Amino acid sequence: MNFRKIILSMGLLATGVSAFSQNGLDSIIIEKYYISNNDDAIVGVGGDLPVGSVTYRIFVDLKPGYNFQALYGVPNHELRLSTTTKFFNNTDRGNTTPSYTKNQMRNNTVMLDSWFSVGAASGGTGASSNFGVLKSDDNGVSTVTNLDGILQNTNPFAGIPLTQQDGMIAGSSTLSPVSVTFVGLSTELDVFNDGSADGNLFTTNNGSIAALGGSKGIDTTINRILIGQFTTEGVFCYKLNIQIGTPSGGVEKYVASNPQGNEIQLASLEGCLDPVLFTSLNSTLTEGFKIGPNPAKSSLNLYNNTNTNWIYYKVYGIDGKVLIYKKASGNNINVTEKIDLNTLKTGVYFLEINNVSKSDFQKFIVE
Repeated sequence: MNFRKIILSMGLLATGVSAFSQNGLDSIIIEKYYISNNDDAIVGVGGDLPVGSVTYRIFVDLKPGYNFQALYGVPNHELRLSTTTKFFNNTDRGNTTPSYTKNQMRNNTVMLDSWFSVGAASGGTGASSNFGVLKSDDNGVSTVTNLDGILQNTNPFAGIPLTQQDGMIAGSSTLSPVSVTFVGLSTELDVFNDGSADGNLFTTNNGSIAALGGSKGIDTTINRILIGQFTTEGVFCYKLNIQIGTPSGGVEKYVASNPQGNEIQLASLEGCLDPVLFTSLNSTLTEGFKIGPNPAKSSLNLYNNTNTNWIYYKVYGIDGKVLIYKKASGNNINVTEKIDLNTLKTGVYFLEINNVSKSDFQKFIVE
């Protein structure tokens, strides 16, 4: 299993389109870029970074020859990014776009700032600029070394450590990332500014994050474009609408819901990711909570032999999405709960049990 990134399957729901392969958007990729620990929280400069914060990077994965044009919100198609807590914005050099240099990223928590992009992971032009790439696609050249000795967590759910590959490849005199153009947006962007105002919601029905002239990946064969980085310790939810350009000069629009005309609806443009899975995973459940059989087939038994009730249980996929959720009703001490797994495909999953005092996790396999 690959824990470095989440490749969300693009289920085609729009009528009138016979095959997704005919269109230019291959997938949306959400990478877990970094997970903060206690060491990252003690730095005085840069703002309050809660322990367990997850930094997500969102990439648009296009077919060769296509270009990214805009992330947008219009009437009936809300563009929305939210968290149940607040977004982290670095108070030293934070901005709505990655305007800092790669050298400035060596200080405090600058690398984890929340922002929008249309390909860049740093400011500057030419050789001083940097394209954002998946850490797994990074060439490992000129990796950022943090001067404060932080950002060194090797949590396996974040994949390759930042100390090895930082997800940036330098531009050149002939190739630089496209700059962001904000259209129809003003105070909505404050939630991703310099940390002066805490916020948990970005939403618009009349604005866009645009790449004038279109944007392509630094590797035009892979053609992946970074469109944003967002750090939070809360549940991160997104609802995206994307416009891309075709090799022939046409336009394709992909929406999270309410498709009209030639718009293509993709269910995977909307979802939530819960960081608790990536920060609090225990190897075994609290004594008294047991599951079986493991591996399982059509069902999994959860047995509670503690002196407290469980409040809820959740089943997560390896991408952190909640697939099954059930609240407890009444007394469930000394009770076996049968969890129906028929909606799950073969693979690895995680069960969260929440009781009065804590949450615990257990990995299980569906055959």
